[in-house]
Amino acid sequence: MSQEFDLFRISEEHEMLREAVRSLAEAKIAPFAAEVDELGRFPQEALDALRGSDLHAVHVPEEFGGAGADALATVIVIEEVARVCASSSLIPAVNKLGSLPVQLSGSPELKAKYLGALARGEGMFSYCLSEPEAGSDAAGMRTRAVRDGDFWVLNGVKRWITNAGVSEFYTVMAVTDPELRSKGISAFVVEKGDEGVSFGAPERKLGIKGSPTREVYFDNVRIPADRMIGAEGTGFATAMRTLDHTRVTIAAQAVGIAQGALDYAKGYVKERRQFGKAIAEFQGVQFMLADMAMKLEAARQLTYVAAAKSQRGDGDLTFFGAAAKCYASDAAMEITTDAVQLLGGYGYTRDYPVERMMRDAKITQIYEGTNQVQRIVMARNLP
Repeated sequence: MSQEFDLFRISEEHEMLREAVRSLAEAKIAPFAAEVDELGRFPQEALDALRGSDLHAVHVPEEFGGAGADALATVIVIEEVARVCASSSLIPAVNKLGSLPVQLSGSPELKAKYLGALARGEGMFSYCLSEPEAGSDAAGMRTRAVRDGDFWVLNGVKRWITNAGVSEFYTVMAVTDPELRSKGISAFVVEKGDEGVSFGAPERKLGIKGSPTREVYFDNVRIPADRMIGAEGTGFATAMRTLDHTRVTIAAQAVGIAQGALDYAKGYVKERRQFGKAIAEFQGVQFMLADMAMKLEAARQLTYVAAAKSQRGDGDLTFFGAAAKCYASDAAMEITTDAVQLLGGYGYTRDYPVERMMRDAKITQIYEGTNQVQRIVMARNLP
């Protein structure tokens, strides 16, 4: 599935992928989106559909049994799933987030074992960085890992962990040398079945209600030393490199949510009649739609440029990843809010999907670094 691409042309292969994912999403994911949101249940239908089409973790390289999708193909998958159900789009997005540290820094044996398991659909991957007292200040984490012979023993709490309790595998950042701050943090793979791993109650959230968000507890979790990802003390650097790449996937999620809202609003204003004509014929409505489409296309192009830079590993990826995530999520919040406005009172009800899209869009401005943090990142990495 991997293919070279430039900044101005999407390949035929990528467009074919988009058509395939859109068809699957509309047929097998969209019908359950409202129920998933209303009941706050995991979108098992989406996982089954994505896994059945080998779209649950397309980023895994072919050598480990994956589809070997490039960064743009991964973005397209997430975008098209998010267009109908943001909660479901977190399956491929978080599988990449959780497993990318292994792909970037893991030993050959670790890659073969865990990337292979992910590609085969044997379990999802989650990412454990944030803690109750270490959100934006991730280097201030307190989870500890202490060496004990051929093992490491982990103790601590991680918070805001997407798909916690459903995922089988967890990339966990823990302090191995408290004196070194960020350079004393190491990364590990922890399995759901490891003794001492447990989970808190699901958070009651504004949006993405179908994707469980829970605390993860580590109580004397004893894991083999070969489950460390990379060398001791390199975990924080790996975590930040990971976010450079995966912020592009959050931008893709935001673009997809915004596209779904715009599509629905366009259809509605053509059907809704007031004062003897479709409200789509009123200039005020046309201006709103034009602004929504303009912001969406700008967000999409910035996201695709960032995906190209992610694929190539460009030196300015840190700036572009932050810029894409920040701009696309801000645009998604504006576009979904305008979609609710265009539907009027109907837009404010759960009978129509745009209120769900508006709620779902909000989180894209917060997770994987708030947009205030993104602006700090951009300012420190100006091209």
